[in-house]
Amino acid sequence: MLRHLVAAFVLLNGVILLITYLTWVERKFAARLQSRIGPYRVGRPHGWAQPIADALKLMIKEDIIPTVADRPIYNLAPIVFLLPAFLIFAAIPFAPDLALADINIGLLYVLAVSSLEIVGLFMGGWGSNNKFALLSAMRGVNQIISYEVPFILAALIPVVMAGSLSLSAIVEAQAGLWFIAYPVIGQLAFIAFTVATIASENRIPFDIVEAESELVAGFRVEYSGMKFALIQLAEYTHLFGISCLGVILFLGGWLGPVLPGPVWFLLKALVMFLLIIWVRWSFVRIRVDQILGFSWKVLLPVTLMLLLATGLWVALRGGSGAA
Repeated sequence: MLRHLVAAFVLLNGVILLITYLTWVERKFAARLQSRIGPYRVGRPHGWAQPIADALKLMIKEDIIPTVADRPIYNLAPIVFLLPAFLIFAAIPFAPDLALADINIGLLYVLAVSSLEIVGLFMGGWGSNNKFALLSAMRGVNQIISYEVPFILAALIPVVMAGSLSLSAIVEAQAGLWFIAYPVIGQLAFIAFTVATIASENRIPFDIVEAESELVAGFRVEYSGMKFALIQLAEYTHLFGISCLGVILFLGGWLGPVLPGPVWFLLKALVMFLLIIWVRWSFVRIRVDQILGFSWKVLLPVTLMLLLATGLWVALRGGSGAA
């Protein structure tokens, strides 16, 4: 019991530290894309202390609660929004026998808890009692639900290939060849998974939740101080958790030569994270009707056909999956 508590404590704090500096990575990466310097002065020469300064600033800022807010829902929303993001990492295997809970239905668990973020998101918009925050929350729930279906279908393709819902088994099935390298099916499935991830995380070009010209800061517009920090932490944690899932499903997880397994896993997850960031800083926002139309008219049929094609391919091989 004590061993599990210590492992959970180490994992939680490790994730928080990692996510804190992923905010710095995004700011520096975006700056390089736009020929800027990015954070520099706080922790010269490259602003390495900027995340610490940001965290301290948010901790000491005044916590302002709107007088018309539904206080219980308003105060609870950031926690409800953050908790599912951390729960994702409970089932993520960083290496063989290096997971807090390596369960045999790990993928179902991750998909289930990751979808719970919409509850906290809507609570934030509703509890703020602000029409712009509520509109943002309704947009977000609509978009996340729309892209959840193709996201799950794309995630099931590696399951069919590996013949298992266990995340460790999916990684081990890629010992000979990563699933992204399978001709046509692997590449299209990875692209569909990435697009659905960007949309479900409300990242540009699918950023209708915030849309600065319309909704300012979206559902979080009435939040300040530490509550705002928790929401931002939840968004980055959830994004990195899904990046880790993408690494497990398509990029061979911890598999790789020379370097230890956890190092390979984190490097691949960072590449996946940077890929999403690159898309975020390279494209413009599209309209809400275009976003939803693309999900139901394009991405859903494509992922469904890919899943059926994968099942047919596995059946023709004798139903043994990638093995």
